[in-house]
This record gives sequence, C-alpha cells and structure tokens, in this order.
Amino acid sequence: MTSTDRPTKLDEFLPYQLSIASNAASNRIAEVYRNQFDLRIPEWRIMAVLGDAGSATQRELAIRTVMDKVAVNRACRSLEERGLVAREPNATDGRSHHLALTGEGRAMYDRIMPLAREMEQRLFAAFTPEERATFSRMLSRVRERAGELDPEDDFDDPATG
Repeated sequence: MTSTDRPTKLDEFLPYQLSIASNAASNRIAEVYRNQFDLRIPEWRIMAVLGDAGSATQRELAIRTVMDKVAVNRACRSLEERGLVAREPNATDGRSHHLALTGEGRAMYDRIMPLAREMEQRLFAAFTPEERATFSRMLSRVRERAGELDPEDDFDDPATG
C-alpha cells in the first residue's frame, strides 16, 4: 500500500454493513419473541427452520442457520427441555436424530410468525416492492458467493507485498 492509498472506512466495508444491518433487524425482531415467548435468537432460528422444513438433523440445522454446532446443540437441548422440540431416531443414519416441533412448539411458532412478519413489514416499509425483490435477490447472491469462496485461497497481504 502506498502513502496515497486510503484504507476503507469500516462503515463503508460491505461485510461490516451487512453484519450491522442483520444484527439490528434480528435484535429488533428478537425483542418480540424474547419478551413474549422467552426465546433467544438461536432458539428461534431453530424453531423457524423446523417450522418451515418440518424436521431436520442438528447437522442440517447448523447448515441452514449458519450457526456453529455448539450453538445449535445448546438451542436444541433448551427447546427439548421446554417441550417445544422432539427428537426422533434417524432411520437412515443411526448416529443422528431428526428434530421436529412438538404440538406446543408448532403453536408457539404459529403465534410468533405473524409478529415476525409484521416486524419485517415495518422494517421494509420504506422500500418499494421492486426494491425488496432486488434486495432479496442480491442477498441470495451474496450468500451463494460466500459459500463458493475457499477460505484457504491465498490473499495478497498488503503488509508483506
């Protein structure tokens, strides 16, 4: 880097902007289900995926939620202890289990989703439908591309030239 090059400001660094925006939106929605349903963000993410998918293994949940295995395991255990999720043996793989919402878990999911959708509507009220669609497509492309990048690729270290 030469003395005329200017480092990018953190608030202009797109991954940082994505992280901050995601945290702000998640935290705002989380206030609703934390206050009304005593759920933490990882627990709600597990419930949301199971509500959508029906059932999944913990490995599948880690992939779908992009959470580490320990966080998924802790959230699943908490949800099981509360009777919101049930664990069934996996007939095709004896080493894993399928998790699914119980009746009580499904009822809670059905009460939370309209609240989450309402908050989503409020968050994006200033967007036109076309802007929302474009934003959604762009986020999908970012997720897809992030999954394609190899973290082992060599990057030029500006300090070493």
